[in-house]
Amino acid sequence: MIDRTTRQARRKPRAPRTLLAAALAAPPALADGIRLHLPLACEPRRTCFVQHYVDRDPGPGARDYACGSRTYDKHDGTDFRVRTGAEARGEAGRVLAVAPGRVLRVRSDMADGRVRGADAAEIKGVECGNGLVVAHADGWESQYCHMARDSLVVRPGDPVAAGQTLGQVGLSGMTEFPHLHLTLRQNGQVVDPFAPEGAPDTCDPAAPGRGGTLWEPKTAAALGYQSGSVLNAGFADAAVSMEDVEAATLRMPGADSGALVAYVRAIGLETGDVQSLVLTDPGGAVVAQSVQPALERPRAQSLLFVGRKRPVEGWAAGTFTARFWVERGGRVALEKTFGLAPRDR
Repeated sequence: MIDRTTRQARRKPRAPRTLLAAALAAPPALADGIRLHLPLACEPRRTCFVQHYVDRDPGPGARDYACGSRTYDKHDGTDFRVRTGAEARGEAGRVLAVAPGRVLRVRSDMADGRVRGADAAEIKGVECGNGLVVAHADGWESQYCHMARDSLVVRPGDPVAAGQTLGQVGLSGMTEFPHLHLTLRQNGQVVDPFAPEGAPDTCDPAAPGRGGTLWEPKTAAALGYQSGSVLNAGFADAAVSMEDVEAATLRMPGADSGALVAYVRAIGLETGDVQSLVLTDPGGAVVAQSVQPALERPRAQSLLFVGRKRPVEGWAAGTFTARFWVERGGRVALEKTFGLAPRDR
């Protein structure tokens, strides 16, 4: 049996003090005309996911608008994550204006590269990386961070329409994974687009966003709150690393492959979650499985894989099936099933 492992990604560093720094404060009066469109040319819950929300806790703790843990201390925006670095360079990673307005300022000359440890000192003061600020009516501004170097296609003073292309998702500034950090402000104050009328230190777990949302209806429906998601799932012909998944360099098993490995990368896991991954052969017999200990703290992302070496007689005809699920409070909170027939490849 292939060794199995679960890895926890380091929680993203504290929120960047971006091009305009402002604390989450009591929300201003909302303008009737502001309605936000999706900031990426992606399909929510399929090719992009919300990784982090605005931190609603004014103290040293962290809490998102639904009383969940999908945020971290002082995070002042919404992180829209694509599934891999390769997809960040494609259609799903195309950054779009959330509303009509005019470009105020841009930055596009910072190198793309994952920030680790001491590297953070080199980007002090420019943690947003490549990005821009767009001014909208009634004192609203939207800020876009961590974009790809030289990908911006607008300049200061340019008018933009809602949905207009601005550039491409990258890995610039204070970030460890490809995503777009979107911050919304009115009159210099950060506003949570998912719950703009709620006090910054409150949330409603029974009905997130009951006080309204700034997303236009179609986008609001697509971005309904999720307390966890499967980011990647598939098969490989060898043990899997987080770097392999991010770079999309994994090889699919075929008839002559020496191993069959099933993997899942999940995001947004909660304290107490129990992850399980089971691989069964075409006859339904279990050939590899892993049940992880209950999490002692929330986990931003986790990679789990199981597998087996190729038997002497070769792979059985038919489909091998992998099932991943997360138990939370005695119930299945997250589930994914996928299959592969290696002899057919």
